[in-house]
Amino acid sequence: MTPTNILVILGGLVLIAGIAWFFWGPRQGGLRAAVTSSGYQEAMVLVKGGYTPDIIVVQHGKPVRLNFRREETAACSEMVVLGDFAKSAKLPEGETVPVEFVPDEPGEYEFTCQMGMIRGKLIVE
Repeated sequence: MTPTNILVILGGLVLIAGIAWFFWGPRQGGLRAAVTSSGYQEAMVLVKGGYTPDIIVVQHGKPVRLNFRREETAACSEMVVLGDFAKSAKLPEGETVPVEFVPDEPGEYEFTCQMGMIRGKLIVE
């Protein structure tokens, strides 16, 4: 095996590890949803190459309204799916779409695009 082959293999392994970390690596931080005068825990989520913020913290037993605003044309981001809450919504470009539900149990729940490539996390305390 030549030194060039070794460098190519090592470069490929580093690239694979970087991609795996990007998609499945740990996420920290998060945004605590603000409580509105109507009693909803509310957060605005920008959809552009991912979800921003991608971690949202809420209280269990209180209604949640996540407002998704899609600012891109990628086909993957046309829909958001909150499978644990049996909710999904189409996200037209440039429009704000609210998704409302009540999380009854504490835990961590994912929200994704319909392909599962763009991911976010809802932390219910």
